[in-house]
Amino acid sequence: MTNNRKLTVMVSSTVYGIEELLDRIYTLLIAFGYEVWMSHKGTMPVFSNRSALENCLAATEKCDLFLGLITPHYGSSKEDGNLSFTHQELLKAIELNKPRWLLAHDYVVFSRSLLNCLGHEGKDGRKKLPLKKNPIIDDLRVIDMYEEAILSQKPLRKRQGNWVQKFSSPDDVFLFATAQFSRYQEVEAFVRENLSDSAHIAKTVKDLRGRP
Repeated sequence: MTNNRKLTVMVSSTVYGIEELLDRIYTLLIAFGYEVWMSHKGTMPVFSNRSALENCLAATEKCDLFLGLITPHYGSSKEDGNLSFTHQELLKAIELNKPRWLLAHDYVVFSRSLLNCLGHEGKDGRKKLPLKKNPIIDDLRVIDMYEEAILSQKPLRKRQGNWVQKFSSPDDVFLFATAQFSRYQEVEAFVRENLSDSAHIAKTVKDLRGRP
């Protein structure tokens, strides 16, 4: 990082139904002094020799900070059975241990708790459940995303970076974003501290890429 370069925040989310929310998040982060990468606003780095997914994952890898919203809508690839772009961006951010701030809609959190109480715990427990078209959640894999974000597969004492803020309204999102990102100098110092050992970071990323 150089002193004259702004920190980049990648905002990862579906777009359907939350366009106004994303517009306001973008304006808020710009006002705080960040460079914001957001597909909805057309500010993502895009290269013509890459697919849309490749551009999204490259941006996840190169951004300084990752802000992810897990909404009741799963997003792209829902119909063909593949993981959505937003889902893959989240997994990449976790894999690279990006400095990340995550929010999950109350519908997602509540649905997970309800299904757990009914005996459908974890990804495998939900895999064969039929989901009729409804106005609440369009794909149960949004719950998979939430569980991956809270690192539910790890023992509680070994979880780091597992904070996921629940939200039910745009005001909840703005409050969280303001509280976390308004302190630009503190965030910048945090990034500098975590990237100080560049050789170690590079080796870690290389090892992660080499995983099957």
